Amino acid sequence: MLPYCENPFRYQRRVTREVRVGPVGIGGANPIRVQSMLTSDTRDAEACVKEALELAEVGCEIVRVTAQTRVIAQNLEPIVAGIRAAGCEVPIVADIHFKPDAALEAAKWVEKVRVNPGNYADKKKFQVREYTDTEYEAELERIEEQFSPLVTLCQERGVAMRIGTNHGSLSDRIMNRYGDTPLGMVESALEFARIARQHGYHQFVFSMKASNPKVMIEAYRLLVARLAEEGPDWNYPIHLGVTEAGDGEDGRIKSAIGIGSLLADGIGDTIRVSLTEDSIHEIPVARKLIETVQAEVSRFERPLIENDLLPWDLYSYERRKSEPLAVDGLELGGEHEVKVYTSRKKWDALAHKLDRLGDFKPEAVVEDSPVVEIDPRDHDAVRAINGAENPQLVTVLNGLEIPPVAAFRLLASRLDARHPILLKDTLHPVEEAGRDFVETLLGSSVAIGALLSDGVGDAVIVQGEEAPGQSLRLAYNILQAAGARIFKTDYVACPSCGRTLFNLQTTTQKIREATGHLKGVRIAVMGCIVNGPGEMADADFGYVGGAPGKINLYVGKEAVKFNIPEAEAVDRLIDLIKEHERWIEAPEKTAEDADVESAQTVVGAQA
Repeated sequence: MLPYCENPFRYQRRVTREVRVGPVGIGGANPIRVQSMLTSDTRDAEACVKEALELAEVGCEIVRVTAQTRVIAQNLEPIVAGIRAAGCEVPIVADIHFKPDAALEAAKWVEKVRVNPGNYADKKKFQVREYTDTEYEAELERIEEQFSPLVTLCQERGVAMRIGTNHGSLSDRIMNRYGDTPLGMVESALEFARIARQHGYHQFVFSMKASNPKVMIEAYRLLVARLAEEGPDWNYPIHLGVTEAGDGEDGRIKSAIGIGSLLADGIGDTIRVSLTEDSIHEIPVARKLIETVQAEVSRFERPLIENDLLPWDLYSYERRKSEPLAVDGLELGGEHEVKVYTSRKKWDALAHKLDRLGDFKPEAVVEDSPVVEIDPRDHDAVRAINGAENPQLVTVLNGLEIPPVAAFRLLASRLDARHPILLKDTLHPVEEAGRDFVETLLGSSVAIGALLSDGVGDAVIVQGEEAPGQSLRLAYNILQAAGARIFKTDYVACPSCGRTLFNLQTTTQKIREATGHLKGVRIAVMGCIVNGPGEMADADFGYVGGAPGKINLYVGKEAVKFNIPEAEAVDRLIDLIKEHERWIEAPEKTAEDADVESAQTVVGAQA
């Protein structure tokens, strides 16, 4: 299989064709575009116009709005007219699920249509069946019959399209042939792309969104590799996004890991940071993420090495097989959970309250541990470690002018796998306060998160944040978001949009307050059923809007409680967790807990 990027040790943006979305170009020589989605009800044209203008004012370059039905899609006409009457040329994208007739109506009024191959012509029933080749071909013919009219209309009107696969809404047909996998996500999108190409239509982009950053990264890598295999004229632009990322610090970290890791490898032409917050807050985070990644990669003009293939599978996650190692009584490497290091200075600053830090305790001091620091370009140093009789904890030397992701990839590729690795977010430790914490959060998440998603790393240290407690919280939250170490309740929460059947922000906060002490429990909070059942496949419990004012509760991907009044739903969710013996009573909150909650709020306000 072809590699997904030119050189995993040197930044080079993937070369694509340009796709025009009204006056905005995606891909080609254009900058990476930032977009968002309206939370207003599409039936309320005045509210949609107001929100779209506010988004454009803060730098949103493309605005998406849901169109659930043909009748609702008709209201796109006054929405677009109102935006244009205000002198705003921001392109409008119609978001379509389930309803081809809604797509055909929407394409009359907007500059771009987003279709989801998993549900454009299919309804997800979680049916298990085997398809013969003949039956599968018949299904493709049925899809072509449903999808071709939209392709033809878009071609006639000069409307662009996003073929956007979601991990949570793969069709039963794809699920039964390819499974719930990145390969299934890619094949689902390619089926629709082939239909578009048969009509000579090329004004489309791809996306491969998932709530799990590792799945999302693998799917995008596989897509890009497959496009390269198909031929040079399959050079379509890529839209990046982590769906259901959540809110506050957690949502920003998860988005940075997924989106930032791919941007750092040169993949991505337009992005959306999906937060369970007002959409206007997504734009500065997205812009800051792009700036942070580009500032990091632009600092290094010379290649680390000319080229080399990484010695692990980049399309299927597997943790690097280091050997267990005891360092001052701390067990790491092998199957042990990833450990959190800190500096002597930070440890001393926290010494008076270590017993009160709860889940954010430092586990080792880097200066006091036998950590071997080397330049991974130094063959003699690497050879000396590989010749050692026993495994050693190894890291990259501070002060090197090398991007951390490239440096640790090179270290992991040259070092015998038996040696555990201590990851760093930066090779230039910050000694003084003053750096924008959101910038630190995003940069640290990209660096450490990208490596963890590659399967590299047995311990981590955050050096880019001067504040001791904040740096430790950031380290643990990156581990949680990357799925490397679950130490608190994990939430999958979708962003608001016009389909949402309840107030996601207030509801998510209520659920957090009630369940935030349930370590290791994963709870999905979904505004509607578009991605709900599929994205909840990895969740223990789900809270999903079923109808206005009514909630359905899930265990895994199975709905078990229906049409619960919203006012009762959080209590019923707690009852459900208790029924499955996953409930414990919450401990009393400490002053440190209050500080953490306050910090999370501040991050959201800053970004």
